[in-house]
Amino acid sequence: MKGIKIIATASAAPANSYDNEKLCTMVDSDPEWIETRTGIRNRHICTNENAVSLAVEAGEKLFAKADIDKSRISAVIAATSTPEFVFPSVACMAAKELGLRREILAFDLSAACSGFMYALETARCYIAQNGGMALVIGTEKLSGIIDYTDRSTCILFGDGAGAALIESSDKLYHHVSGCEADIRALSLKGPGDGDRFVHMDGHRVFRFAVSILKEVVDKLLSDTGLTISEVNYVICHQANARIIDAVKKKYPGQEHKFYMNLEEYGNTSAASIPLLLSEMFEKGLLRDGMKVICAGFGAGLTWGGTLMEI
Repeated sequence: MKGIKIIATASAAPANSYDNEKLCTMVDSDPEWIETRTGIRNRHICTNENAVSLAVEAGEKLFAKADIDKSRISAVIAATSTPEFVFPSVACMAAKELGLRREILAFDLSAACSGFMYALETARCYIAQNGGMALVIGTEKLSGIIDYTDRSTCILFGDGAGAALIESSDKLYHHVSGCEADIRALSLKGPGDGDRFVHMDGHRVFRFAVSILKEVVDKLLSDTGLTISEVNYVICHQANARIIDAVKKKYPGQEHKFYMNLEEYGNTSAASIPLLLSEMFEKGLLRDGMKVICAGFGAGLTWGGTLMEI
């Protein structure tokens, strides 16, 4: 596959946050129990922000770091399950706010927590054929679809955005993805009557997530002929520390490669992986030539993973 080069990354999160203590004033739970069961201590929650404003903030930070000609950008893809409007899309509104030219491809992609991986692969295919650069954004205002009386969901989710600017490259790149319809595991109704909150069978999602993460990692390694020892990091969707811990144990001696930041952000769905990528670049953990696996999984059920050279 034609690969990608990540030109720059950036992220955004609301200043307002709910730590476990604050959340437990809203729902019947215990701060220590939440951290033990999920690994989460805090989550950022929108006040006046939304998926568009978070995407724009991440984009502005990205362009402040990347000295590039914006006219080279040929596509903007926003992965989100929480757009402010069904249309116009988050991508269209963000492109306008960021001062990008009109003659670009811009649309939203909905694949829940796998969304950024789907969007990254879609953007890669587009620029490989059409040239230019692509701005790929994962952005979510999950607080707008969470019932804060439902302990099974409200302790997990937070708001945020992450963005990556990419161009085509001959660097190593391999992608896998898949789906299976499972409404019982995780669902959110669309326009119409009834509640508009996320519903989740936590045990069902946990079993799926642990199984599919290992399947994705093993498939990427098998397809590329690499071993886990030759990979620098495994960057997983930040859903629950217990899920990632269970997968880490399947790769003895490689556990340190599974980086996490969910204790601060919780599960930010499509924003999760780009938030993590941005943090790792800022900390100098990711450098040219490194090989990383990114793996997303979520409602659908969907999954998508990429093994790429940074």
